[in-house]
Amino acid sequence: MSDMRRREFITLLGGAAAAWPLVARAQQPGKLPTIGVLGASTPSDWSRWVAAFVQRLNELGWNEGRTIAIEYRWAEGRSERYTQIATEFVRRKVDVIVTVGSAVAAAKQATSVIPIVFAIANDPLGTGLVASLSRPGGNVTGLSVLAPELAGKRVELLREVIPGLRRLAIMGNVDYPAAVLEMNELQGAARTFSLDVTRLEIRRAEDIWPAIASLKGSAGALYICADSLISANHGRINAFALAVQLPTLHYTRDHVEPDGFMSYGPSYADLFRRAADLVDKVLRGAKPADIPVEQPTKFDLVINLTTAKALGLTIPESFLSRADEVIE
Repeated sequence: MSDMRRREFITLLGGAAAAWPLVARAQQPGKLPTIGVLGASTPSDWSRWVAAFVQRLNELGWNEGRTIAIEYRWAEGRSERYTQIATEFVRRKVDVIVTVGSAVAAAKQATSVIPIVFAIANDPLGTGLVASLSRPGGNVTGLSVLAPELAGKRVELLREVIPGLRRLAIMGNVDYPAAVLEMNELQGAARTFSLDVTRLEIRRAEDIWPAIASLKGSAGALYICADSLISANHGRINAFALAVQLPTLHYTRDHVEPDGFMSYGPSYADLFRRAADLVDKVLRGAKPADIPVEQPTKFDLVINLTTAKALGLTIPESFLSRADEVIE
């Protein structure tokens, strides 16, 4: 990481990030247990989540530099980096790999021995990351975000704030199986609301603007499927969508700013905190195969009034009163 990017990163994180480093600190081999964090997106995108993860580790007695070492690597939304990073962690003999669903397959290919904990995964059972939710099997466990199951609820909420919605665009990374499952689930949910659906299939960051531009005003809102490519580029997606007066529906509160419209989904910061509990169990001898995949318990509904005003949308007070956070 360059000095300029390091300074930018420190500025973004502020005081909350003081608990964790930008790069791995050198540790004497075998001195401390080591966690390898395979960040599928960018440091700035993950800042709040990793801060929550490290804070919970501290509460459990794992203090970085004293009782635990943490090494961070960032794929920046590029799936080809997953295998490179996972292979490096295997070579460095980390004690556990922490990542998200989009990178688990690459990590599993790199090792069948080192425990892997995913802090978030869209559909770990449907995409074959685990054998079952109650007994994952193999060397993998973690937390599900119930992405396909939430698709209908998100559309229902969107229709509340945009009553005249008739056409919905869906953006997803079709190289990520869980995103494809979510897109398919959403199409079924949209049909129950008599919505016409346009699929925007992307595979890389360069696909984002042409996909949005192709709509030519034919959609009333943009539903965004969870994925690390999307996550790394959510600011760009929001800016492009706002430029063509297209409200965006996100899966996490962290992507509503800047310029996003609304989000509904599990609290990712809470899931990363709970991932620390799973890591604690693994470091104390539990096998991932025997640790059930957990479900989210905290959900956030967030609306960005600044974006709503820019789009000319008036949000009913009854809806605002139900929101967990209103950004103004």
